Amino acid sequence: MICRTMGARIDRRTPPQGVRLDDRDLKILAILQREGRITKSELARRVNLSATPCWARLQRLEEAGIIAGYGARIAFQQFDPRTYAFVTVELESHRTEDFERFEAFVDSVPEIFECFAVGGGIDYVLKIAAADVEAYQILLEAMLGAGVGVHRYWTYFVTKDVKNAPPPVELRDDAL
Repeated sequence: MICRTMGARIDRRTPPQGVRLDDRDLKILAILQREGRITKSELARRVNLSATPCWARLQRLEEAGIIAGYGARIAFQQFDPRTYAFVTVELESHRTEDFERFEAFVDSVPEIFECFAVGGGIDYVLKIAAADVEAYQILLEAMLGAGVGVHRYWTYFVTKDVKNAPPPVELRDDAL
């Protein structure tokens, strides 16, 4: 798939690591993303390959780091309801050591399960899971008291999970 970004043509099938992906590789990735427990023989059948070449492709994708791991999507609301919040954070200072200190703190807190460095007026977007609002507040007070350079933050509590899916393997050209 080739996309156009501000006049430039980018081939999405050749990632920065230099591993070239063909249509079968992309189909394997898309199937695994939706059906992680599919058997290797069924995967081979669905991509129209025999088992050995399909297995070799899987190994190549894993070794290249394109398949980062396998796991289950857990429906926590079924047994352990949680409060989720997105938190945007602006740091006081923008030196390398400030970013490193903040990121080390984030890495040490399991309730902060996603963190993205972003541009555009704020520095980070955090995704936090807490038992309830009180537990969230305790976590935020710990972050503010840890001396990790937080200047301002904004909290957005999740009220409803509308769509929660991984990004698609293939992006449509007309979607860009």
